[in-house]
This record gives sequence, structure tokens and C-alpha cells, in this order.
Amino acid sequence: MASIDFFTFEEIRNQLDPIIIENDRVKKHKYVLPGDCITTDNNFMRGHGTFHDDFLEEDDSINDNDNNNDGNDDNVTMIEKRLVSSLAGIVEPINRLISVRPLRTRYVGAIGDVIVGRIIDVQQKRWKVETNSRLSSILQLSSVNLPGGELRRRTSEDELLMRNYLTNGDLICAEVQTIYDDGSLGLYTRSLKYGKLGQGLVVQVSPSMIAKRKIHTHNLPCGIYLVLGNNGLIFISISTSTSSNSGGFILDKTCIPYEQREKISRLRNCIMALSTNKIMLDYSSIIASFEISEKLELDIVDIMKPNFSRIIADQTRIHLLQSNLIQI
Repeated sequence: MASIDFFTFEEIRNQLDPIIIENDRVKKHKYVLPGDCITTDNNFMRGHGTFHDDFLEEDDSINDNDNNNDGNDDNVTMIEKRLVSSLAGIVEPINRLISVRPLRTRYVGAIGDVIVGRIIDVQQKRWKVETNSRLSSILQLSSVNLPGGELRRRTSEDELLMRNYLTNGDLICAEVQTIYDDGSLGLYTRSLKYGKLGQGLVVQVSPSMIAKRKIHTHNLPCGIYLVLGNNGLIFISISTSTSSNSGGFILDKTCIPYEQREKISRLRNCIMALSTNKIMLDYSSIIASFEISEKLELDIVDIMKPNFSRIIADQTRIHLLQSNLIQI
């Protein structure tokens, strides 16, 4: 990875001036508060979390001719429309449609999302899964891989053995396959990269802080296996040869070495530091923050202190800007 330069707080602040509109284009990943003007361009359509508002704007060309108006001030102002945020969140433009994704909300699933969930109940031919959404998600027996990767129809014998496959408290990695009429999610694990998760650590952040990418499971260079769930749950474990091809039915229960546990704890604190300072979480930002914390030779516990947390977050943001991985 490219070397990481360090900057003073003044240099960082100069490069992070908030700009929402530039050259008639709405920029992504901009934070807004209720009442903030997003754009005055009438070509944009309002989406969730926005509304149109009329406001009065002074016209300088008219003001120059005030002396010729014989005291008539009716033409001094003109009415224009602007698109205003009604939520505190992130601006998300899709072509000409602008919406604001709130920072604090329950997870709202979308088909294709990768999630980390926990089994909370075993029912007839299905499991109920807690996924940080409004309703419990559903994992059908027909939507899981059987031990050994068998591809066959599920029988009554498989239904009796459901607790041998997944039971209460088990962590799983799954993909959202269906959204039912009531808003609950239908999950799918019939892929070797999904299934039951073994030893590791779970971090919970706001779902809005997880950047949507094509790949959400990573084997990091430091020997850590990472699952970035779109629902705000992040699973951290050690990289193993079976973590991505066994469907979770072959779990390594050997004791994790102390050095690896330190790396897991450091990575966890770096993720929390980025989330606290509102930096989107993906592979690039997490790796950069991990390397910065090591170069600063910070103790693991010190990463969570506000001053050090802010330094790591600011240096990570500047590194991503220099690498053209994010835009201001």
C-alpha cells in the first residue's frame, strides 16, 4: 500500500470545507442537517428526506435601478425554489433524483445486501434471524446449504435436524433474496461464501456508515477475515482456509493466538473511531486507519480516546482524498 503522509489539523480543515453543489452537480456523501439547502437547480427531483421550499432572493440588477422606481420596492425580490433537506443524513443523488439517507435509522434491506445476523428462533422449515431491521428476517430451510454441499430437496428428516444446522445464538452471513409485503427480509445462504460464522468479534455501527460495494467479505493483509454487513453488523475473525468455502459447517475452534487477538481488537477500535467521526466504512478506509494506528504506535486502548480517534479519522480521510477513493 502507498505510504501515508501526516498533516496538521489546520491543513486537514482547509481541505475539508463542506461543499454540496459544484458545477450544477450534487456531490455524493455530503452530510446535511434539517433546513440545509441542497440545490436551487429546478431540474432536480425531490426524493425521500427532501422538500421544495420557496424563498425570496434579492436581485442586484433591480436594486441598481431603485432610484428610478419612485420608491416602489415590489420588484426588489424574486421568488425561487430550492431543494431543502428535512433530515440529518447523507445526500444520495441518483441521476436527477436527490434523497437524504438518515444517519440514525433501523436497517432497511435491499435485495442483494450482505448482512450479518443472529438466529433467534427455530420454526417449521425456517429460522428467524435478528438483522437490526424493524422486523425479524426469515431464513428458509430450502435457502441454506446442507453439510457437505449436497444439492437435493429438503425432507422431513432435514426438518428434524434443523437445530443441528443452525440453532439459537448462531451468527450467520447471508444475502437478502426477497423483501416480503410486510417489510421483513427473506435471506439466502446457498453460496459457499455465506453460512454460519465461527469464532470472532461483532461490531455494531449505524447501517448508514457502511459503504455499499460489490464485495463485502475481505481477507485483509494483516491476516484478518472481515464481513461488512449492510445492516451495520461487522464480523471480525482470523483468516482461515475454510472461512469462505465450507458454508460454516466446518468451524475451527482452536484458541486464537494472542497476536491475532490484538490485531482483531485494534481493527475493532479503528472501525469505531471511523464510525464515531462519520467516515464511511469500506475496505480502503479500514485498512488505512489500521495502518495509521500502527504507524502512530498507539496502544489499542488509546485508539478510542477522543483526541487519538480524531487524529486517526482525519489522517484516514486525507489519505483517501489523495488516493481519489473519496471526493469532497
